[in-house]
Amino acid sequence: MARPLRIERVGGWYHVTGRGNERRPLYRDDRDRRHFIALLAEMAGRFRVRLHAFVLMDNHYHLLVEL
Repeated sequence: MARPLRIERVGGWYHVTGRGNERRPLYRDDRDRRHFIALLAEMAGRFRVRLHAFVLMDNHYHLLVEL
């Protein structure tokens, strides 16, 4: 069964997560991690959101985003 659509509100805060397939690592090395962080900065500017916090784990990540 599909998850219900999320309500998006201007000024709303969202906890966003992502996980690797079969819980495998998302990043090969620190260079990959730095590239991912650069992509996060680009995402914030492109979509006009505020990225308040992020945590990068080996096989998943957490973001705290404000719309």
